[in-house]
Amino acid sequence: MAKNPDPTLELTSSKGTTRTLDDWSTMFPLCLVMLPARPEASAWVPIAERVFRTFRDADCHTALYVAGPASVAPRIVGPAEERYLTFADPDATLAKALGLEKLPAFVSLRQDTSLLAAAEGWDAARWQEVVDETAKALAWTSPQVAGAHDPATGTSWPV
Repeated sequence: MAKNPDPTLELTSSKGTTRTLDDWSTMFPLCLVMLPARPEASAWVPIAERVFRTFRDADCHTALYVAGPASVAPRIVGPAEERYLTFADPDATLAKALGLEKLPAFVSLRQDTSLLAAAEGWDAARWQEVVDETAKALAWTSPQVAGAHDPATGTSWPV
């Protein structure tokens, strides 16, 4: 079951900038699509982009997260790394701090870094619930999560 992470946990972007989770969310809440360090994880990047396009102008930071080294992150997220803040976490410290057991996941953290909502593993309906809850908290339009060529429901890997 997902839980609040430690706000002092350090998180490094794929470009090498390290800050605490609290620093990353100083101005806005964080909406994270969290991916395993596996080539198959790239199938969730279009889903993330679908959600992020709607949240782009909302008062939140949207980010991709790869539970793996910075050298692997660009291979998974591809050109999306240039468009979105991308975190590389070689020890999956944030995923573990959140109490996640399966990736991919959609996680929404409030500005104080407390957990708003999380969906573990791939289930478009569950991700939609979390996205809807996030949109409501942001007073924003809720994006459509599911798409025609998405991976099969139930696909996930252990953290």
